Amino acid sequence: MPPASAAAASPSPSPAELDRLRAALWRLLAAGARNDGAFLAVADDVDDVLASSTDPYWTAWRAALAARRGLADGDCEAANEAVTAAREALHGCLPSAWTALALAYLAHLEVTADHVDAAMLMAVDASLQTDEPSAQEPSRPLLLAHRWLSLALAGLDLEELAVAHAGRAQRVAAQLPDLDDRWRTLLLSAQQHVELAQTLHRRGDQQRAHELAEEAIASAEAARALDREPRPAEADLLDVVQAWAMTCTGDLDGAIGPLRRVQRHVQADGGVWLRGYTDLVLARLLARLAARDGDRIRGEEAVELLVDASGAFAASGDRRRYRQCLLELGRNTADLGRPAEALHWLEAYRADTGRAHARGRELWAEMFVRRSRLREAERQAAVLRRHALEDPLTGLGNRRSAERRLAGLRFGEEPLSLAVVDVDRFKEVNDGASHTQGDVVLRRVADLLREHSRTGDEVFRWAGDEFLVLLPTATEAQAVVIMERLRAAVAAADWGDLRLTEPVTVSVGVATASPVEEGQPDPAVGWRALFDTADLLLFSAKRSGRNRVRAPGGGPADGRSGA
Repeated sequence: MPPASAAAASPSPSPAELDRLRAALWRLLAAGARNDGAFLAVADDVDDVLASSTDPYWTAWRAALAARRGLADGDCEAANEAVTAAREALHGCLPSAWTALALAYLAHLEVTADHVDAAMLMAVDASLQTDEPSAQEPSRPLLLAHRWLSLALAGLDLEELAVAHAGRAQRVAAQLPDLDDRWRTLLLSAQQHVELAQTLHRRGDQQRAHELAEEAIASAEAARALDREPRPAEADLLDVVQAWAMTCTGDLDGAIGPLRRVQRHVQADGGVWLRGYTDLVLARLLARLAARDGDRIRGEEAVELLVDASGAFAASGDRRRYRQCLLELGRNTADLGRPAEALHWLEAYRADTGRAHARGRELWAEMFVRRSRLREAERQAAVLRRHALEDPLTGLGNRRSAERRLAGLRFGEEPLSLAVVDVDRFKEVNDGASHTQGDVVLRRVADLLREHSRTGDEVFRWAGDEFLVLLPTATEAQAVVIMERLRAAVAAADWGDLRLTEPVTVSVGVATASPVEEGQPDPAVGWRALFDTADLLLFSAKRSGRNRVRAPGGGPADGRSGA
């Protein structure tokens, strides 16, 4: 299920509507990251379905769709406004794998728009949400969250992190039945491993680059072993990635034939981005062959391919790989003895890189780790605060939480009632059954008290088998009626699955602080006096036979009739 809203606002979609919404989302995500034609082919249908829901989560996806459309149309301002609207809508959603997926997709859109800072912040948030306990169950949203995070992080030049999330996506996919998702995740893993291998090779870490390339080949072979027929563009991309991985292992002669073949096919039938990607990989292979063999012709061909690839990446909005092409053009033309041309390409690279990218990938990686640690520290602090004020058995506020709430009450402005609830003969439940059964009883009583209280009433576990119910604005008569309803709900509950000698019942004491007339002195009563009164009345209810409600003005005589 998509995440619940953090506040009660619009109604949740019905099961049938939810099925339609999820099907629309899968179609949107299947359109891919770069293929504007595939995206526009489904955009209108998807938009119509998403527009049917006012739930914050699906409102966020409708805005994300508008942002993606804005990028496809070249309307950057509209895309920016839509991303902001999507982010604001997600503030109303609780942490979950679904929310992580939406944030990861938005992070990738921001990468596509070249908004590095915004993409980084959203990627951090998405990454943290994939670590939430509520997101640990293997699911398609979790798988796709890791997939889009991996793509976004690669676009930010955080290739180590991109590989890590691709690996996590692969582990989730292995536990799910869908072969298409498993195949695409293996392709992603192969691609991210070889991207990092290329970077490490350039830095001189040949051993690690070789290891990563071997892992890329293993992922590619695992994809081929699946009983699944990929689409032509997917099959071509896998061929390119595997040939590139062979290049990174040093098997240059073994890679050139397969890469030439797939390049001819892609040039004839492939999309713009895939043509650029294939040309980039072939250019890198040819540059290595030229350096090994002193082959100037292959070096010149590599430059021509890089020029074509840079144009394809510029046309498809892949600024990261466009910049890579400019940098490699500078290096390759310098190696060919053309310094003026090399300077031209390097100046173009420097101009397009800009302030944010000039900081370097190490700084971004450090920022990602630091922000993740800060967010994790915030999350842990929130968990500690919650544990300090929450009873772990029932999920109710504990005694400390109750005392904080009671200490902040203001008496005299309007009526306010307090009820103390105690489980009858609870010691016999523990002794006659077990402490485990006793815990089950306490949890069920807590759930019944919550379920049958009014909106605005607050239930706490005070101590042991004793509960506290705060009833703002309730007069004594109203409080007695409410607590009688709660008492009856416990008595009528089905306890047959537990090894109990008698049904579970509760006794209740109710005390009320009345409002003070204007001009009259403030009441001397405080919450402790109110609690003591309710506690004494609870004792009276116990002595009178249990399973009843007692208040100063009287209460039902027993569980079946009024006084």
